[in-house]
Amino acid sequence: MTTTKRSWDVLSEEKRRKMITAIIDFFKTERDEEIGVIAAGEILDFMLQALAPEIYNRGVDDSLKFINDHFQNLEVDINALLKK
Repeated sequence: MTTTKRSWDVLSEEKRRKMITAIIDFFKTERDEEIGVIAAGEILDFMLQALAPEIYNRGVDDSLKFINDHFQNLEVDINALLKK
């Protein structure tokens, strides 16, 4: 069976299976409800679709801040070398 990879679905098949199992376990232990694989998969899809763009954008913003901070330090270091 082939599956279509959606842009918001960033999980490998193995990680997806683990997350579906975790969702099933969560509902069982925390809510005393039993849900199946299909329902857990739909919950996972909903959460990924709703949250993946926000999490991705946060990662990009964090990376940009990290790079900018380190380039500023590099500029200071180079200027210190030039003044010697």
